[in-house]
Amino acid sequence: MASVIKRRNFYYLKHDAGKIQREIYLGKEIPKNIVQIKQELFLQIQRELWTAPLDKIKKGYSRYSKKIPKSIVEQNLVEFSYYFTHDTQKIEGSSLTSQETYNLLRFHITPGKKPESDMIEAQKHHDLFLQVMKSDANLSLRNVLLWHRALFEKTKPEFAGKIRNFPIWVANSKSVFPQAKSVLAFLKDFFKWYDKSNIHPVELAGLAHFRFVNIHPFGDGNGRISRLIMNKILYQNGYPLLNIKFSERKFYFKALEKGNLKAEEMYFLRWFMKKYIVETKQYP
Repeated sequence: MASVIKRRNFYYLKHDAGKIQREIYLGKEIPKNIVQIKQELFLQIQRELWTAPLDKIKKGYSRYSKKIPKSIVEQNLVEFSYYFTHDTQKIEGSSLTSQETYNLLRFHITPGKKPESDMIEAQKHHDLFLQVMKSDANLSLRNVLLWHRALFEKTKPEFAGKIRNFPIWVANSKSVFPQAKSVLAFLKDFFKWYDKSNIHPVELAGLAHFRFVNIHPFGDGNGRISRLIMNKILYQNGYPLLNIKFSERKFYFKALEKGNLKAEEMYFLRWFMKKYIVETKQYP
């Protein structure tokens, strides 16, 4: 991380991380916003580290997508949804195994002795995922509310498509979320930020996930909608999709919680970008 050093009567902010070294002149006194300056410098350096591998991934994925027939591209999307649906549902407590989810969605084989709600939500999520990815509709508050309603109207009608008007928390987590009276304002700010954003699409996908889930606007399904938003941004910008696996949930939850409690999204963004580059490195 960056550190403040003094040379005679002047201060500098220095970051030394192997090949990447930066030094910023601060002046005769340490600025009051030194924490923000450190964060911005760190983000700038991280972006330099991300740029090259992300460019290779984008080019490699584009070449791969152009080589194969359109029907295979569409089938790959369906296949991805089988496993993405399982993991995103399992993270939120679904009882279905990966094989049961696959058999249900691919062959319409109903698993025995499993809650009907788990099966309904798996099917709804699969259908919604394909609809959202193939749609040209922009990411907006109206559309996200429609997505949430489509996902939960059969199993949780009291929450479906409705912004919460009550306090909320996550089991086994210390994360803190906005009061109910502030949720709509936070959502409006979120979509204003998204519409004006000009950062790298993969970074945007990670930040959108983090910021949306930290608003926690719904009574249930916040993680699932956040991960759907993440992949919508990746897909519409021509990048490979990302599946956050159930087996990785401890690291995922830790990154989310640390970012929330420290009020510093870089904790999550660093984890997200590292994971994304590792998961999609087969495309360069």
